[in-house]
Amino acid sequence: MPFEKKGGNRILNQIINLIYPPKCGICGKINSNFLCNKCKIQLEKQAKFEIEKNQNTNHYFQEHLYIFEYQGMIRKIILNYKFNDKNYLYKTIVNFLLKNKKFFQILKSYDTIIPVPISKKRRKERGYNQSELIAKELAKNLQIGYNKNCLFKTKNVIEQSKLNKEERQKNIQGVYEIRNPKQIKDQKIILLDDIYTTGSTVKECSRILTKGQPKKIGIFTIAKD
Repeated sequence: MPFEKKGGNRILNQIINLIYPPKCGICGKINSNFLCNKCKIQLEKQAKFEIEKNQNTNHYFQEHLYIFEYQGMIRKIILNYKFNDKNYLYKTIVNFLLKNKKFFQILKSYDTIIPVPISKKRRKERGYNQSELIAKELAKNLQIGYNKNCLFKTKNVIEQSKLNKEERQKNIQGVYEIRNPKQIKDQKIILLDDIYTTGSTVKECSRILTKGQPKKIGIFTIAKD
C-alpha cells in the first residue's frame, strides 16, 4: 500500500540520518538543512541573484539567472562539489537558493528543468552529474517537471575549463543531441548548469533544444565567471 511504502521510506531516511547525519556542506557542523545559519549569512553576503535578459537572438535563450559570481566561498564549494567527491553539496546549494522568494517564483514559472548532460566517461570518473543532482532536487521542491532524457552529450571532449573562449566554442560543436523532442514541445524549459564562463556550453545546448520547439528557454547557473 502507498501509505506503508511512504512510512517505510520515512523510517529508512531516519536510519540513514542516524548513520550519516546531515551536515552543513561548508563548515561540516550537523544541520538538517545542510547549511548552518553562520555559513548561510556568509553566502548571503556573496549572493547576487541576478536575472539577465538576453537580447542576442543567436544565443537561443531568453534569460540567464544566476546566484553568485564565481569567486570566494562559492568557487571553493563548486570545485569541491565537482571534483572532490562531495556530491552532498547539492543539498546545501538548493536549500540556500530556495530561501530567495523571487528566484523561487521565477523558476516555478517554468514547466521543466533540464540539466546540462556530461559524457558517459566523465560520469564514470566523477560518479555523478553535478547539474543533474541540483536539477532533480530543485524540480522536486518547485513541483515542476524534470527531464534528463531529452538532451544528451554524445562525445567526451576536453574539459571547457582548460580552454580559452575561441577553443571552447569549437570544442563544444557537434557534442550534444536531442532525443524525444516531443517531450519539450511548447514547454517553458530551464536549462541548468553549474558555471557560466563564456556561455559556449549553454548556448550550444539551447540551440539543440530549439529543435524540440519549446515555448521558452531560460538558463540557470549557480555562478557566473
